[in-house]
Amino acid sequence: MNSSRQSIESIFLQNGYVTDQPVAAALHLAQVLQKPLLIEGPAGVGKTEMAKVLAQSLNTRLIRLQCYEGLDVANALYEWNYAKQMLHIRMLENSGVGLAEKEAAIFSDSFLLARPLLQALTEEKASPVLLIDEVDRADEEFEAFLLEALAEFQITIPEIGTIQAKHRPYVILTSNRTRELSDALRRRCLYQWIDYPDFEKEAAILQARLPAINKQLARQIAHMMKEIRQMPLQKVPGVAESLDWAEALMLLHRSELNEETVQETLGCFVKDREDWEMVHEAVENGVLLRS
Repeated sequence: MNSSRQSIESIFLQNGYVTDQPVAAALHLAQVLQKPLLIEGPAGVGKTEMAKVLAQSLNTRLIRLQCYEGLDVANALYEWNYAKQMLHIRMLENSGVGLAEKEAAIFSDSFLLARPLLQALTEEKASPVLLIDEVDRADEEFEAFLLEALAEFQITIPEIGTIQAKHRPYVILTSNRTRELSDALRRRCLYQWIDYPDFEKEAAILQARLPAINKQLARQIAHMMKEIRQMPLQKVPGVAESLDWAEALMLLHRSELNEETVQETLGCFVKDREDWEMVHEAVENGVLLRS
């Protein structure tokens, strides 16, 4: 088990993702137990990126279902290409083909629009990574549908029949906790909480994702992010914002942080007016740059 976790950590690091033993263990267990892994945490801490890197490390396809309010089964699973079906029916109008043959023709794979869940079940080459991103944004009704789909990894299309997964996908669900997920969904998943990284880990993330960054600049950014996240902000910046800021500073050829540089680039990591004013004042007063 230890060697497997270390292998996952090293593979992820090769792909620019700094992880730790608890996360590596959760990913390993999700693979060997073939159970969905629910990852919760604040926005921007790398939950989605984890699924992307997992797919890279397994050399398999990533299939992403982005959840949102009002997401329905048709957009997540499948729907029929009605325009193409109607065109085909018109082409057969004077062909002498019977009704049963027409129905069999239009309700076939060539008219089926596979959405992410069906794509994951019908992947030909190997088990894909199915990312169900921000599942907390979907409605409770859709969450209930997921329970059934993830339980058997098969779906029934009335016009075709039951489709069983050819290669059972590795399932990663992410949640920013905009609403509480059901106990039923949680029971069916392994669970991992990812928080904002500490100073050392964030500096390591910046250096892993941006190898050309000045080491001192990476540490300055990590230190300032640590301080900023302790402020009562409306939208706390995540690692994604740290990376955006670091990349912007590199493009501007800035090798260290000072008041002028920070004020010029606030928009890279502050995304709210009240937060902007608070951080601007803290930088101006030397609160964030005094260390």
